[in-house]
Amino acid sequence: MANNDFDIHYVANLARIALSPEQEARLAAQLGDILGYVKKLEELDVTGVEPMAHAVPLANVLRTDEVQPSIPQEAALANAPKQANGLFVVPKIVE
Repeated sequence: MANNDFDIHYVANLARIALSPEQEARLAAQLGDILGYVKKLEELDVTGVEPMAHAVPLANVLRTDEVQPSIPQEAALANAPKQANGLFVVPKIVE
């Protein structure tokens, strides 16, 4: 069921992999089989089937976005090793 409608060198370049000639032949056959199975799936009648992103329904559990009191600035900076102008002072990491 191998399908050679693709360029194995182009696919290997996209994947940033170097292939030996034996690996190219084996990968070309495997990708051809995969594309053959996809072609077979295209024959299915999916009218009336809703598109979905997941096999089971998912829902995010989120809390409501409400403003809540936070700790005061002085308390946040109380244990800071260094501070200046009400901000944390950290070592420079970008040169």
